[in-house]
Amino acid sequence: MNKGLLRVLTAASVLIFLVGAAYAFIMWEGSSTRGDAPWLESFVAQWLLNRTVPAHERELPNPLRAHPDAADVAAGLEVYRQKCEICHAYNGSGKTEIVAGQYPRAPDLRDPVVQRMTDGELHFHIINGIRHTGMPAWNLPRQRGWQLVLYLRELPKLVVPVAATPKQDIVDLAGAHYVGSQACASCHRDLYDRWKQTRMANVVRDPHEHPDAIAPDLTKPDPLVTFTKDDVAFVYGSRWKQRYFKKIGDDYFPLPAQWDFTHRRWAPYFVKNGTDWWSTLYPPDNMQRPTGPLCDGCHSVGYDIAAKKVAEWNVGCERCHGPGSEHVAHQGRPNIINPAKLDYVHANDVCIQCHSQGQPLTNPIAGKYYDWPVGFQVGKNLSDFWKLEDHKLGVQSFTHFADGTAHKNRMQGNDFVQSLMYTRGVTCFSCHDVHGTSNQAVLWKPATKICLDCHGPNAANGPHAPSIEAHTHHKPDSPGSECIACHMPKIEQTIGDVNVRAHTFKFITPAQTDALGIPNACNSCHVDKSSSWSASALRTWSDRSAWRMAQ
Repeated sequence: MNKGLLRVLTAASVLIFLVGAAYAFIMWEGSSTRGDAPWLESFVAQWLLNRTVPAHERELPNPLRAHPDAADVAAGLEVYRQKCEICHAYNGSGKTEIVAGQYPRAPDLRDPVVQRMTDGELHFHIINGIRHTGMPAWNLPRQRGWQLVLYLRELPKLVVPVAATPKQDIVDLAGAHYVGSQACASCHRDLYDRWKQTRMANVVRDPHEHPDAIAPDLTKPDPLVTFTKDDVAFVYGSRWKQRYFKKIGDDYFPLPAQWDFTHRRWAPYFVKNGTDWWSTLYPPDNMQRPTGPLCDGCHSVGYDIAAKKVAEWNVGCERCHGPGSEHVAHQGRPNIINPAKLDYVHANDVCIQCHSQGQPLTNPIAGKYYDWPVGFQVGKNLSDFWKLEDHKLGVQSFTHFADGTAHKNRMQGNDFVQSLMYTRGVTCFSCHDVHGTSNQAVLWKPATKICLDCHGPNAANGPHAPSIEAHTHHKPDSPGSECIACHMPKIEQTIGDVNVRAHTFKFITPAQTDALGIPNACNSCHVDKSSSWSASALRTWSDRSAWRMAQ
């Protein structure tokens, strides 16, 4: 066989092998959209993507960023809902059904890889799309494109991506000690000044230091008021109710009357046997029920159960961020807990530690029964210190309705962990800013607007209707058209007939009221109507499942 023919046959064999290998790769793997891209493919694709944007486009600044306006951010949100949410999800995570099998995957828009892109790069990709991906060219007017870029910069503030965030529960604060909120003021002045005005910062007040702390006039006679101003060492609360504590030795004890702010009247204060779990474990006498084991751990920072002393009264900075001495000493190095950078379980535990009814796993402790998670610090596993109050489905108790919804105040955590929002990674501070806002319940936005950041008409997260009024069947801007009216009804008692909102976000049907005795949202407003009237009205809403409404 001559050498020329041998070369031809060898080349043909190699070609056949390569074609066969390529065919096999395509059939077995290369055409599949199931797996993620190999590292080399991702690297090459990212390198090529970075070079598809012309230099002059990459360097363009967002003209709206120098003076950001809330209206521009809101307009960007509207574009996001219309164009982006179906693939990238309400929070930018890219976890939606439509792209679950797409290749390449839709990126998490909150990820540093995306956020490191220049405004010009983001704008270019929005307008022109990205070839060989599911990203289309939207060809938006430039102003709308820049508004969308402005909103994309806000996404990491809404829900922090767990994968892109360091696990802050491993921060070692063992050698740190509490230094007080005042130590945070010099570097975090804006946050500190806002926090100082919140109820968190003023839940416990000394009337000798703050003469305006006692809300009612104690000089007016009332049969329930058997104490004077001089007896009051501390007052607790300023919104729904106010309670009064007397100091005896190194303990504080609750006085027998509380002030009802809503009705502006006195009410008795005594925890009866058979109500709270601890009631039978203490004598039936307020003066033998110290607040240290039962209250003070949540109304302070660093309560020492042995010394019966606190590092700071009220819910100070270190209640949520951990002891700050190392952070202060090293001028802001990241040796402090930032709840916004924790995974959603540990992040929510920061709030659930106090906004829940439960018991320590170990009780009693040194002969006393505690009603707060002794030993817990942010960043640790709350479940290692605290168990939520049990409930039995179908049975109404002092703490729960028959379906498991909380029955009383300070049970937002018990509610929230049951919710779909919790399982999707939403945190308490996705809605609330405990540093202080001008909105009720320190919401980031008014209650009439904040839900719409994630739940717009025809959004992937619902409501599945062309407009809010089409979903609610109530007039726009009416109480019945507010999200919280139906999904967060005021059914959890705080004092007397004054209730606070549920946090399961479930719509409780009139049928559940009839079957289980749980108050429903319809009759919370239509108090002159019956649950059967509400059930009949819902049957006329053709966009509601008849089976769902019957449960």
